[in-house]
Amino acid sequence: MSPQAEGIRAVARVASGGVVMGMSKQMTFTLACALVLATVIPGAAGYLSARLEAIEAAERNLRAVEARLNARMVREGREAKEERPVSLPAPCVPAPVPLSSALPASFTDGLRHPR
Repeated sequence: MSPQAEGIRAVARVASGGVVMGMSKQMTFTLACALVLATVIPGAAGYLSARLEAIEAAERNLRAVEARLNARMVREGREAKEERPVSLPAPCVPAPVPLSSALPASFTDGLRHPR
């Protein structure tokens, strides 16, 4: 029987509360933890290395796109003899607010009817 099969059997026995082949519960628990760690650690390492490779590939792609954009801008800058006009939108100016609506009625009564 392979060591992995023994470990799986040990985990099953621990779950049912039994003792495997005269081993103590502590030893069975230790083997079960070792088996779980033996699968989790390589899986986590593989996941993290794949994520790092994806980040590095994205960074390489970004640098390539930036280089193409810079080359295009330089090429267009040489071809264009004068600057292209830029149209800017008109500034936002708030509409004038009538004095009567900006102040409370008690203030505006005195302005309309001087005493």
